[in-house]
Amino acid sequence: MRAPFNTLFGRLFGVLLVAIVLAHGLAYFWFHHYGQPPPPPPPRPEQFIEPPDGARPPPPRENSDRPWFGGPVVPLTFQFFSLIIAAWYGAKLLSRPIQRLSEAAERLSLDLDSPPLDESGPREARQAALTFNLMQKRIREQVSQRARMLGAVSHDLRTPLSRLKLRLEQIEDTRLQGQMRQDLNDMIGMLDATLSYLHEQRTSETRQWLDVQALVESMSENAQDQGSDVQFAGTCAPLQVQPMALRSCLNNLIDNALRYAGSARLELDDSREALVIRVIDHGPGIATDKRETVFEPFYRLEGSRNRNSGGVGLGMTIAKDAVERLGGRLTLEETPGGGLTAVMWLPRA
Repeated sequence: MRAPFNTLFGRLFGVLLVAIVLAHGLAYFWFHHYGQPPPPPPPRPEQFIEPPDGARPPPPRENSDRPWFGGPVVPLTFQFFSLIIAAWYGAKLLSRPIQRLSEAAERLSLDLDSPPLDESGPREARQAALTFNLMQKRIREQVSQRARMLGAVSHDLRTPLSRLKLRLEQIEDTRLQGQMRQDLNDMIGMLDATLSYLHEQRTSETRQWLDVQALVESMSENAQDQGSDVQFAGTCAPLQVQPMALRSCLNNLIDNALRYAGSARLELDDSREALVIRVIDHGPGIATDKRETVFEPFYRLEGSRNRNSGGVGLGMTIAKDAVERLGGRLTLEETPGGGLTAVMWLPRA
């Protein structure tokens, strides 16, 4: 008997039906006990007095025993509020499974290994949770399979590449030998960067409170100790982040600025809504129509931003993925006076 009401439609219909029946039952009971009083009995002949000519008969006396609440105001008010409560509760029944599904989808976008949905509740909610959990399982399997495949290919390619590097020593042409060695180093670098990129995607890191200001100051000082020109400015309060993901993003942005501009400046701009970190350089910059393209894997620009100046085209991709795992966004802007500014926006909520 409970099966028909174990659906969203059945529960909502049942709540509204109970509210309507109760409201009408109360109205019937109310009017039955507090309705219009019965008409008074006709006067007896000996009590009937003829009024004088031109005089009007006195108005009938109202029933003083009738209570003030005997009218329709109270039952109609009860009906009004009972239907409002039923509609509110019904809306909660309808929105609760959708809210759970939305929260699970948001968790999945940040972490593929997030816990599955609880497959309980009405039939529609159980079916949606089951489908969502199946989709999450398939996505994890596909990502794992891709990582295993690329990892195996990268590992298997190392052996012939190492043999080629040994055989290069037998080439007498020094110029040709140097060109071939450069190509082999580029291929090995791409393999290493690919494995690092896949590792970043698969890493599941819990969020924790971090002193971002101390982290940025430390990274700036470490770069200065290594002889790089990295400046720091601004203050901020601690933020709940994935520390390794944030460090990976900042490392790639700083390396990118040092590679193409020779210097970098880090600025913190904190507010109640979000923390904004800017990595500023005064290098050649990037054209407006190419700023989104550089986030694609293995994409390199012509001119100064090419593989001859270092990198294989995965640094910006790794940085953007790290920021998105934190629920933020990464954009590129033109630096006033020339250059490129990477703007990292991290929400506090």
